[in-house]
Amino acid sequence: MKAWEATVRKTQAAAKKRANTIFGTSYAVDNVEEENEDQEEGHASGEVYHAERFLPNGDYYNGYWADNFPHGYGKYWWTDGCMYVGEWFRGKSMGKGTFTWPSGASYEGNFKSGFMDGEGTYTGANGGMYRGSWVMNLKHGTGMKEYANGDSYEGEWSRGSQEGDGKYQWKSGNYYVGEWKNGKISGKGTMYWANDNLYEGNWEDGFPKGNGTFRWPDGSFYTGYWSKDAKEQNGTYYPSGTVVVGNLEWDPQEVFNNDLKDCVVCPAEKVPIWPSQKKLAVWRSAKGADSSVRPRRMSVDGRIDASVDKDMARMRLSDGASPYHCSAGLLDRGAMAGNDSDDTFSGLPSEGVSTRGSPLRIPKVVKRQGETICKGHRNYELMLNLQLGIRHSVGRPGPPPSLDLKPSAFDPKEKYWTKFPAEGSKSTPPHQSCEFRWKDYCPKVFRTLRMLFKVDAADYMLSICGDDALRELSSPGKSGSFFYLTNDDRYMIKTMKKAEVKVLLRMLNAYYNHVRAFENTLVTKYFGLHCVKLNGPAQKKVRFIIMGNLFCSEYMIHRRYDLKGSTFGRLTDKPESEIDATTTLKDLDLNFIFRLQKTWFQEFRRQADKDCEFLEQERIMDYSLLVGLHFIEASNDDHTPSGARTPVDNGGSETESVPRLSRADVDQLLLDPEGWASIKLGINMPARVERTERRNEGEVQLVGEPTGEYYDVIMFFGIIDILQDYDITKKLEHAYKSIQYDPNSISAVDPRQYSRRFRDYIFKVFAEDT
Repeated sequence: MKAWEATVRKTQAAAKKRANTIFGTSYAVDNVEEENEDQEEGHASGEVYHAERFLPNGDYYNGYWADNFPHGYGKYWWTDGCMYVGEWFRGKSMGKGTFTWPSGASYEGNFKSGFMDGEGTYTGANGGMYRGSWVMNLKHGTGMKEYANGDSYEGEWSRGSQEGDGKYQWKSGNYYVGEWKNGKISGKGTMYWANDNLYEGNWEDGFPKGNGTFRWPDGSFYTGYWSKDAKEQNGTYYPSGTVVVGNLEWDPQEVFNNDLKDCVVCPAEKVPIWPSQKKLAVWRSAKGADSSVRPRRMSVDGRIDASVDKDMARMRLSDGASPYHCSAGLLDRGAMAGNDSDDTFSGLPSEGVSTRGSPLRIPKVVKRQGETICKGHRNYELMLNLQLGIRHSVGRPGPPPSLDLKPSAFDPKEKYWTKFPAEGSKSTPPHQSCEFRWKDYCPKVFRTLRMLFKVDAADYMLSICGDDALRELSSPGKSGSFFYLTNDDRYMIKTMKKAEVKVLLRMLNAYYNHVRAFENTLVTKYFGLHCVKLNGPAQKKVRFIIMGNLFCSEYMIHRRYDLKGSTFGRLTDKPESEIDATTTLKDLDLNFIFRLQKTWFQEFRRQADKDCEFLEQERIMDYSLLVGLHFIEASNDDHTPSGARTPVDNGGSETESVPRLSRADVDQLLLDPEGWASIKLGINMPARVERTERRNEGEVQLVGEPTGEYYDVIMFFGIIDILQDYDITKKLEHAYKSIQYDPNSISAVDPRQYSRRFRDYIFKVFAEDT
């Protein structure tokens, strides 16, 4: 190995010497190019042969080669000391191989598209080692980690951290067996100390929290409710050999202060650069190419650096083809030398690059949704009433909420009226609106739901009741409900019919249990259910629900879809000129397949099944999957894919600039394990979409045929409109429409049939990214 390394260093030095004038003249680079080009002669397209390559920036490759890129078994040595030895497929490490870092760290195992993916062993520079499953550079699945300090962990991992069941053994002899979450001891488990003490019970963030029992070797034990906060601690000490309540002199805080002091889980090792971040400086001749096409700098995965020349940025989005900031050593030789040339330094486009379609248009500004409710607006007083009521409900003091709610908390009769006179009262402030009454439905449940969804009470009130006014969406939905958005877009407020309120109250217990059991549930998050009753002759009642806004993001949603899996009435009736970034398109407008990374796709299928089973059991139908797409910045042009109904900016007085996510931003998000914390199922999910075409014009096609055109996106999706009961009205609607249309094409069908059709459809438009 050392002899081969010495040879490589010599060849690198020779290559550098030949290329040492790279920033002044192209002569030395030409020598390297000519040597490489000589080796290309006499080989047919697609032929695999052994080759040696000295790259202009000093990199070195020795191995099998085909069509100007590594293909087969080979060794690549970077000038910074990193090296990959193993299998290649069309310029990407794919299969079994070994990657070593100059620090002495190494990975040996499976690769996929440049990522450590599959079974493999990583040995750190400090001596730590991990053996097990990987997904996109992150520990994911089952594996064993041996830490440099002598600790070890064996069990389940998720996205780089311990999650699931596992055993952690400390060098001292203490060990824990049980559940983990996000790299911390959380859930049910047992801690065993070397002195034979043990704690068995619930944990949270690495400490006992909830019901548990601490036992001593002599048979004595302490059982009760545990917490780091001594005020919450409550339990009983039982001395050895008796069941009579003994003395309470022992302080359970000793466990937190002494026993657990040395039971600290080692942090994950930081990796300076991942194999998938290493780009290949591959030369390829452009002689004979169309002289009208300007030279472009590319990495081996087909990414173009738009910073070299903005005019070069017009390109087609395909498999990973998007701008990427490469090293200066790969700059276009002609641009650096100041003269024209037929040759370029470039990599190779990703496999499956399509020449169909046209560049993607990304709007630079977007008109904000809705009309700001100012003084004089027809609903100005209603907004004031709503804000006063929310401030009163959320700010009202009460005991800390517990996740274990009593059945009485879900009783539909559990509602409270509060009178808000204009002059104020003992519990309400004076206000400028008319007198009204305010009703809270099941306040304990919704307060607990807000805690479960990690909604801070102060932030919640500030978003809804702050100085900024709400915005009313321009037109009511199909149901006749009106929608309001908070100024920060975090929350959406929807007016409700009495029948919808009854449905929600009926299913509230099941809803609470469902969202508590499934952290990644796709169903709408509800934060409060209220009613405003205006005084006066009309005695008007306005019922409304507060829920999370799925599209609250720092990035613009370029395209949004409401998908049900039916065809009748599922085509947007707006003319092309009126479709903008806020238009919600429907099933027959959809011309994409959404491709998720393998583990996310599996999680999506599991969660969609669970959510649909829940809705089916509650006799709910007519719900939708709302999907939002942010197209990753691909060019400096503003064009749309051909044949796509893409949002355009129609102007407007209230517009704002929206940041666009670049390919480099997404790479950083994927490659930094800490960045995965912001990614959840349906939220901030990097993915790809593939264009489809409906070729059979004779019949309605719900899903078109794939075209091979790929676009990198950030996805948002969730299940909305979950309060439509299959009541007598819907049954009559189904009977009436079935006479005129295909029963399978209409929305109003039995919940079981709706659930089956909905899942069949979304599992066709969502697919695994291979």
